[in-house]
Amino acid sequence: MHPATALLPLCLALAACGPMSVERAEEACYDRARLAAGPRGMVALGTGSGGPASKFELEISSDYLQGRDPSALYDACVYQKSGQPPRQPLYTRRDWKG
Repeated sequence: MHPATALLPLCLALAACGPMSVERAEEACYDRARLAAGPRGMVALGTGSGGPASKFELEISSDYLQGRDPSALYDACVYQKSGQPPRQPLYTRRDWKG
């Protein structure tokens, strides 16, 4: 086996760890910023043939508990993952409801 051929799997593995596109980084970091803005959850109550039923879910991030700014967190996260700043600030995104 040629020595370069033996290194090919290692090179491919290292390339997979490289920076992602800024678009993908924005998607990946959006949820973290959303959770830093406040807890998210739901409460469901109901009754059925099996009697009363309830469901409770709550997500609280350590970023929220530490009082981190969602916008600053988003900017840093996108830059860390892509090596580029976000294409637009978090608070100007149409889907932001923080």
